[in-house]
Amino acid sequence: MTDAPPAMERAVLAALPYLLIGLVASVPLLLVPSSFDRQTVFLVQLSALAFLGFAASMRLAPLAGADWFVERGWSTFIRLTASGISVVFLVTGLVGLVTLASSAALRLQPSLQFLQLLSALDIAWAAAALVVGAWRAWGRTAAIIAGVVLGAACVASIWNYLEVVGLAADDGWLLRGDELMRLVLPFDMVAGTMAVVVFAYGAARAAHAIEQASPQS
Repeated sequence: MTDAPPAMERAVLAALPYLLIGLVASVPLLLVPSSFDRQTVFLVQLSALAFLGFAASMRLAPLAGADWFVERGWSTFIRLTASGISVVFLVTGLVGLVTLASSAALRLQPSLQFLQLLSALDIAWAAAALVVGAWRAWGRTAAIIAGVVLGAACVASIWNYLEVVGLAADDGWLLRGDELMRLVLPFDMVAGTMAVVVFAYGAARAAHAIEQASPQS
């Protein structure tokens, strides 16, 4: 029996408390009055979701190792890449579920719920990939800094968009393609590119370290 299933199970079990905490914390949001400013509520919720994804990423990043998928016969780099992607999927999935639950509890307009889901998922996958890559390449402190900076920058870009454009008359998402392209998408593209580059570099560096150490073990 290989070590891959236990390793993956440990990651799933480690992610479960973050999902449960997020879902349980969504219940009291039913008490938030609908008279509260929707833009403020949206941004506070997005910040909390970004933090949830960051915290889960920090917990799962060290669990994504070369002991995943060993039965596949893949190289160390490919196994590290696959385990890292699996962690990104776990984090993104749990953030998505909590986003749906919390947005429904807050009774946001459907279009604003959709914007929240897009924003939260975008931040979650990029932050998770960046945290995994930075942890492998430079360690825990670098992963913390990278994850916090990326999350804050992405939330700030959405805040800036809402400050400029505002919400629709029904407190839904007022879509302005030109402003979205100017204020949000450039940050998303930079964040996504950084996440992919650091993720790949971290996997390559970790694989090299493992392969260098293996003849001595």
